[in-house]
Amino acid sequence: MYAYIKGVLADVEEESVVVEAGGIGYRIYTTGQTFDYLPAVGEEVKLYTYLNVREDAMILYGFLTKDDLRVFKLLIGVNGIGPKGALAVLSVMTTDDLRFAVLGDDAKAIAKAPGIGAKTAQRVILELKDKLSLEEAFELKSEHVSRQNENGSSGVKNEAVQALVALGYASSEALKALNGIEITDDMDVETLLKAALKNMAFL
Repeated sequence: MYAYIKGVLADVEEESVVVEAGGIGYRIYTTGQTFDYLPAVGEEVKLYTYLNVREDAMILYGFLTKDDLRVFKLLIGVNGIGPKGALAVLSVMTTDDLRFAVLGDDAKAIAKAPGIGAKTAQRVILELKDKLSLEEAFELKSEHVSRQNENGSSGVKNEAVQALVALGYASSEALKALNGIEITDDMDVETLLKAALKNMAFL
């Protein structure tokens, strides 16, 4: 029904925002990640939306990028995950982080989301493995660039995966090698690559 809503950010609450457009205030539920990149109250914002229709309510969910919205829709398509569960997952990790977790079989990372247990995390990996790809993340890099500038770990990990693939390693091998490394904000690609290559010996 609504592809997106563009208007003035009128209010920010704990789990939702209010966007005023055309004299109407739309309450839109969103992720913790999205809150980090919202403009100030009173400034213009554009959120790509999904309308969830229930017997007792019509609820809008919104995201800053089309990719976030697409991944949200994929998550709610997983058996056992509703809109709240999908928001929880995308509040603790970016869409690129989710791709890394799914393709690298990192159920522990997904299970960090509130309300998502180990079995549900495994189900996410099983059902989304064929629907998410690293190539997609690389193609969408420009859409995510502002986030990666502020959350350096995702950008550095992304570049490290590309470098390992360029060296001839499979994407799955690269992800598994990187999963065991704690990535800090001050870590550069070269340092991360060296650590990953050491891990390759144990795969």
